[in-house]
Amino acid sequence: MMIVPQLLRLLGSTLSPSGKRGRLSILIYHRVLADTDPLLPDEMTASTFDWQMRLLHHNFNVLPLSEAIEKLKTGTLPARAACVTFDDGYADNADIALPILQRWSIPTTFFVSTGFLNGGIMWNDKVTESVRQAKGETLDLSAIDLGKYAINNWSERRSALHNIIAAIKYRPIEQRSTLTDTITELAAATLPTNLMMSDALVGSLHQAGMEIGAHTVNHPILAEMDDDTAYQEITNGKNTLEKLIDSPVTLFAYPNGKPQQDYRAQHVAMLEKLGFQAAVSTAMGVATTTTDTYQLPRFTPWDKTPTKFQLRLLHNARRTNSASV
Repeated sequence: MMIVPQLLRLLGSTLSPSGKRGRLSILIYHRVLADTDPLLPDEMTASTFDWQMRLLHHNFNVLPLSEAIEKLKTGTLPARAACVTFDDGYADNADIALPILQRWSIPTTFFVSTGFLNGGIMWNDKVTESVRQAKGETLDLSAIDLGKYAINNWSERRSALHNIIAAIKYRPIEQRSTLTDTITELAAATLPTNLMMSDALVGSLHQAGMEIGAHTVNHPILAEMDDDTAYQEITNGKNTLEKLIDSPVTLFAYPNGKPQQDYRAQHVAMLEKLGFQAAVSTAMGVATTTTDTYQLPRFTPWDKTPTKFQLRLLHNARRTNSASV
């Protein structure tokens, strides 16, 4: 069952009107898989992403993020304004998501962490592949004080993955890297080299008219770093992307993105100093004319049915978010 399109647009226009009372919904995605992954069942699949983009195309006014921000500032947003963004720089963004985005004429911004381009892999994916490939009934990480985990079935492996990720997510980046490398060794896992984009794929997105934004080099929790290192992470990521696409990079996504917990006021100031025009967080809700454009809220549409997806969009449009640092 789906909400009647006319009703969806009517409710959307009421909750997200045009002009100075406009509200901007920014959707955040990370991956689009060809099929469901039993270890990561909540990850977006191509079939689900296709109908989500179709519904957005028919019922919302989807804008490039940079254009939407300018209209937000000037009070000229259309009713039911929305943007689509992707974080991290997974290869499937170009291989699987891009053709769907083009099919439904959805302009999109891709925030890329440059340190993983051309064969790299993010720390959480190292853990994911280690849990996936571990042999036997137990994954024993007691040697690095992370305990033992039953891995007899996909449910147990999912639980193990969740707990391991939670245990190391906020460790200092060097410690986190050492731990994930050790986990890979203990699980005797072979890591993929094609999970993230190549330089060529980033270029292909840019050539297709999509926006490229910065997302640091190594995707650190900025609030857990000293300021000089955080500044270099932001600066080097921006510079690498600008050289790669031969265009200015003026949009930024905070890694992890929770205000106060993952980034702080000094990081906002760094973005302004470096010439970024706007930045996005992961605080939920919609942006209004009073929202700090360096802390724009976003939300992830996890819903797997059209009705719930549409209701989620409508519910999110009611949430003005003042979360900031």
